[in-house]
Amino acid sequence: MNQIINKKVKFLDLGRKDYKETWDFQEEIFAKTVALKIENRKVGEKEQQITENYLFFVEHPHVYTLGKSGELAHLLLDEKGLQEKEATFYKINRGGDITYHGPGQLVGYPILDLDNFFTDIHKYLRLLEEAIILTLREYGIEAGRIEGLTGVWLDHLKQENPRKICALGVKSSRWVTMHGFAFNVNADLDYFKNIVPCGIADKAVTSMHLELGRPVDENEVKHKVKAHIGHLFEMEFVEG
Repeated sequence: MNQIINKKVKFLDLGRKDYKETWDFQEEIFAKTVALKIENRKVGEKEQQITENYLFFVEHPHVYTLGKSGELAHLLLDEKGLQEKEATFYKINRGGDITYHGPGQLVGYPILDLDNFFTDIHKYLRLLEEAIILTLREYGIEAGRIEGLTGVWLDHLKQENPRKICALGVKSSRWVTMHGFAFNVNADLDYFKNIVPCGIADKAVTSMHLELGRPVDENEVKHKVKAHIGHLFEMEFVEG
């Protein structure tokens, strides 16, 4: 059965928002979209409803999240340590291991029906990475991928001092996506010392402001990342 293709994407900048509140918001939209796709398969083509797509940008207070394939031992803080760092911790339903979110980090949550674009999770991840790589290039920072690892890395070719600047972790069902990427712009990297980032013990993390030696305009970065995602996915953005 053919699906009505919709490349419009509702964009919303949520500002600074609690992780659990944002996660619940994502889950609600994700569940509704999956349910609609199931219903569409039961009805005739003329009765189908269009599935909607979303892209949310957000900045979270200090929080550690552990994916389904992660190990709790990769969090190096106990409950008291979390309280001292004014951080929270959640086990969540994305892929990947443990990561950190906090102020100075651009977090992007695309909730897309990939039937509207392409049905290829590998391509989806690579295009998200590419949007970050192209954004960094505009600031004179060369970045790329390391085989076998997700995310965006600096010194990805020689790997003398490889540093992750953007982490990815997604969930998908019936080609509907949720979760997304975490891009260090002006992030406090001390918080990464309390985890084994993404379960990788022998590689470092970095942030744009450290690489450039100056604070970075986060709104400018948001604009560039959004533009690159829109171009790569051939999206038409509408305000959410």
